[in-house]
Amino acid sequence: MYQIAICDSEKTESDRVERILRSEQSPLAENAFLLKRFTNTGDLLQETGTENWKPDIILMDINVPEQMGVETVRELHRMGNRGKVILFASSAEHALTAFEVEVASYLIKPVSERALFKAIHKILEDKRDDRHQYILLKVDSHIRKFALNDIVYCEAQGKRQCIHMTDGAEVRQNLTMAKIYEMCCACQELVKVGASYIIHLGHIESMNAQEAQMDNGQKIYLPRGTYPFLRDKYLDYHRGKK
Repeated sequence: MYQIAICDSEKTESDRVERILRSEQSPLAENAFLLKRFTNTGDLLQETGTENWKPDIILMDINVPEQMGVETVRELHRMGNRGKVILFASSAEHALTAFEVEVASYLIKPVSERALFKAIHKILEDKRDDRHQYILLKVDSHIRKFALNDIVYCEAQGKRQCIHMTDGAEVRQNLTMAKIYEMCCACQELVKVGASYIIHLGHIESMNAQEAQMDNGQKIYLPRGTYPFLRDKYLDYHRGKK
């Protein structure tokens, strides 16, 4: 079952978006989903921090009270939530900033049914594809499945490797870095940086010649000489998404 959040202080707009989502023509018509509505970002973040509410799709006004939508997206990433965000705005003023934080779509109000259906359809297709991208790792004598897109980065720690996940978990493995990279080959966003790191391009918020700032709040100090390679991969990744 999909979990969907609408965050907008305008009740009429939230009503309209909900009607579109529940219509027979909606891409969601054949899927079970639970929908919750919020009038401010504080309530959205508080609810998303609970164990049972991890929205798959978040539809949010960029000017919703308490915090700008773009900042809320960053906060959701720091919390480990990988739900796809569709931002609504009255103009294209903040579009560039929005796509820098990895929103799925940026739609101009009043949102048309066609534009919203197209955005939702793309998210659902991506989620179906994502289900085939997992890595199986042994943790505490159990075999566990991890989504490749939930890997923020992997770093060498002596003879062991530590995989940092979006939810804050640190999964330590006795496998070699080369073996882990081989297991991650289905995810082209994961790139090997020097001998010590595997980094997910989609989780990089910013970078310079010395370090990469990840969307979970952690910094990676780049090995000497690796910045040009990572910069080019990062730029190619974002150009390919347009």
